[in-house]
Amino acid sequence: MNIDVQDESDSGSGQAVAFSLGEQEEVHVLHPQQIIAYQGPATGRADRFMDVKGIYRKRKLIRSDMSGPCHFVAALPPGYRIKILQLDGKSDLLYDFKHLFFYSKGVTMDTRVLSMKNVLVTRDIVKVKFTGNGIIGILTEGTVCEAELHPYNPLYVDAGSIIAYPENAKLELTVYGNHLASQHMSYHWKMTGHGPVLFQAGRQNRRFERDNNDDGIIKRFLREAVPFGGVFIK
Repeated sequence: MNIDVQDESDSGSGQAVAFSLGEQEEVHVLHPQQIIAYQGPATGRADRFMDVKGIYRKRKLIRSDMSGPCHFVAALPPGYRIKILQLDGKSDLLYDFKHLFFYSKGVTMDTRVLSMKNVLVTRDIVKVKFTGNGIIGILTEGTVCEAELHPYNPLYVDAGSIIAYPENAKLELTVYGNHLASQHMSYHWKMTGHGPVLFQAGRQNRRFERDNNDDGIIKRFLREAVPFGGVFIK
């Protein structure tokens, strides 16, 4: 199997992801409407209804099972990127299912139920752990960053930017810094443990663009001066 991610220099354009599948190779695409070109036998694509758990997690009804030999291209909208991850059966990372764009044959999924505290913040009941040997494609907003957890020295990451974290990680929802800093940031996960954390760097772009628009001096002052003004004053 060969997967080629084609970047455009124009930041307003999305990515194209080209797949080349050989005999007996299979990829499950969870956003079939993004497939824009296909070359191969007509029987190489079979759309299927997801099971109930898949429909709930992804908020979608249909996935496409693509089997080789074939070539096809999937398009990503502007602002989104794809992160290709090779699984070797040893990873213990937990993911949001909503980030999954595709997975290959040989990959299986197990669910992990979150604590009620985490459910209230993330608005998601479960995380997904991928097992087996194969490839997954994660859909992200902007570049994917990686940081290593430490058992005692905590890592603070914007709660909405997290893509995946180790199952063994200890999480605490918090803010940090002095009084003014803690009032003007979004909630962060305070994380300790062992293993890598994946997070996306593009999620804050919308807020950055909003803050740099000409909203007027009064609104900008209130957003900065009022506690949690950046959250409540749009």
